[in-house]
Amino acid sequence: MSVPVLVSKIIDVATAHANALGIGNPSMVEMRAGWILSRVSVEMVRWPRVNETYTVATWIESFNRHFSERDFSFSDNEGNILGYARTVWMVMGVDTHENVGLGHFSLPQAMISGEGVPIPKQQRHRQILPADTPADSIPSGAVLADYPAARYRFKYCDLDSYRHVNTVRYVDLLLNQFSLEDFDRTAVSRLELSFLREARYGMTVDILRRDRPADERGEEGALVSSISLADSEDSTPILYARIFRQERN
Repeated sequence: MSVPVLVSKIIDVATAHANALGIGNPSMVEMRAGWILSRVSVEMVRWPRVNETYTVATWIESFNRHFSERDFSFSDNEGNILGYARTVWMVMGVDTHENVGLGHFSLPQAMISGEGVPIPKQQRHRQILPADTPADSIPSGAVLADYPAARYRFKYCDLDSYRHVNTVRYVDLLLNQFSLEDFDRTAVSRLELSFLREARYGMTVDILRRDRPADERGEEGALVSSISLADSEDSTPILYARIFRQERN
């Protein structure tokens, strides 16, 4: 299974579960609001294969006035774990495009499991600057890209019903920063997405990438690519991502 398809399944299953609990988008039509993703972390032992039956389970880990944490597990037909996902959701006003909070929900405590998944939470994402940034103008904690910058302008097919860029289209764009040879040699084992600001139709973004071994997580042989998307006009960060790849056998 491809990474974009799995991310799409996460969104579909989360939507179906929220609707079944009576806290989905249909329950917010009158207030003109709906759920959107704030963060996603996916870590897979292996990916579902062609024609393989697999199961997706989801539950609410936590719920407060501003955000909800929803977790996922993926398993094969024998119940063996294929991987896990952590997600953070917020409710956005369709007209204002601002966080309207979760105070309008009355969610029984029995619906909140409090149980997490055994994969790391996202670490702090570091600002990535163009490789030619002068040394005396690099902010503390920032790093330089070690790949040439790319540029992309969002088009009609990149949008969702909120008229901002669809999560799966972000995943497509991120993975397209790698070559076919990269994926012949390595496979994605973990994906992290952190959304900072909406991207809309016609916006042009600069894509900066920095590759380093994933020593901080102790994964021998893993490669980690940190990628940032920023508004080309004012350099405002749109999204930070990290993609971990393992060498194929």
